[in-house]
Amino acid sequence: MPLGEISWLRRGACRTSDPELFFPLAPSPGQEARAKAVCAGCQVLDQCRDYALSAGESEGIWGGMTPVERRRARFPTGWHSPAAS
Repeated sequence: MPLGEISWLRRGACRTSDPELFFPLAPSPGQEARAKAVCAGCQVLDQCRDYALSAGESEGIWGGMTPVERRRARFPTGWHSPAAS
């Protein structure tokens, strides 16, 4: 991805945080809440979320969303049609 497209990363609230907070080996509700709290005050939250959704990021907290939340946003219940008979 061209650097210009992700230049917003340098302005992210997470830039000074331990990456383990956003990409833990064993995620927990408390860790997710702490990561989301950092995201909540971020000036590039929307760009980060948009990037993660469009890139299909499958790991970590991006834009205040967990991998499960991103999957649900990309593929909401009923997003596909039933197979043809």
